[in-house]
Amino acid sequence: MKLTLWTCCLLILCHHLFGQDRNRIESTVQVLDIASGSIATLYKGSRHMEAPNWAPSGVCLVVNSNGKLYTLRWPEGQKMTLKNVVLCELSTGKARALNNDHGFSPDGDWLAISHHGTVGDTGFFASQISIIPSCGGASRQVTTGSPSYWHGWSPDGKTLAYCAARNGNFDVYTIPVTGGSETRLTTNPGLDDGPEYSPDGQYIYYNAYRDSTMEIWRIHPDGSGQEPVLQDQYDNWFAHLSPDGTQFVTITYLERQHGDHPFGKQVKLRLYNLQDHSIRDLTDVFLGGQGTINVPSWSPDGKRIAFVQYRVLE
Repeated sequence: MKLTLWTCCLLILCHHLFGQDRNRIESTVQVLDIASGSIATLYKGSRHMEAPNWAPSGVCLVVNSNGKLYTLRWPEGQKMTLKNVVLCELSTGKARALNNDHGFSPDGDWLAISHHGTVGDTGFFASQISIIPSCGGASRQVTTGSPSYWHGWSPDGKTLAYCAARNGNFDVYTIPVTGGSETRLTTNPGLDDGPEYSPDGQYIYYNAYRDSTMEIWRIHPDGSGQEPVLQDQYDNWFAHLSPDGTQFVTITYLERQHGDHPFGKQVKLRLYNLQDHSIRDLTDVFLGGQGTINVPSWSPDGKRIAFVQYRVLE
């Protein structure tokens, strides 16, 4: 998902071809306590894991790995630890070759997924959005245009927000969860990506490539009131709003990535306060990027955030 459709396709293809190197990566799925800064490890292994998404019930995370979805589940009422978390594959029906854009509906009954086709179809530029039951099952396709990458549910569960390329440019779109006509919200020549609703439904936050920097912007769901929120010397991606809507977490690249969000770069997570406009580091610098925190990953109580960091295996 880059500045133009052609540039985007080349960069995504490079990411796809880099998959062999990703087999030499150790993934660590972690949960960070916002107040204390303490970090707990839920999973560590050579499987390439991406994009943890917290179930509204609070009893599991959903992650993707090698085109499939998995749950990381722990016994209800117990503290999650590396020892008691169980990894299980989640059925996605005919939707296969999933990418790392997925997430639960507000009521927890459904999962939106982005995938590159049906069984046997691995066309990397054909990403569509479908929904499945949150416990797994048959998929129902929502979008018809491609590529389309899901990023947000409206608070009432009736609308999906996503990034899509139409006519050679990636912009922010919405569509009813039942399907139908899509609505284009942004028309800027630079990349607009990662749209996510605020909990009150008043805004959609997204990252936008402007003046050689990736910035955090927001817009009203009807397409009005487009405005910048976070602009600084870094490249900032994926503003994930806290459940109370007072702050968001973003992944920050220490070096400019020219509109890209590659895997295997030096990054950190930061917390932006929407009330006093302060920002603070949540983590030290670590190896991450694409896959670290692509989708909403706050715990339902707003106290923790899930993310993935990586290590290159010798």
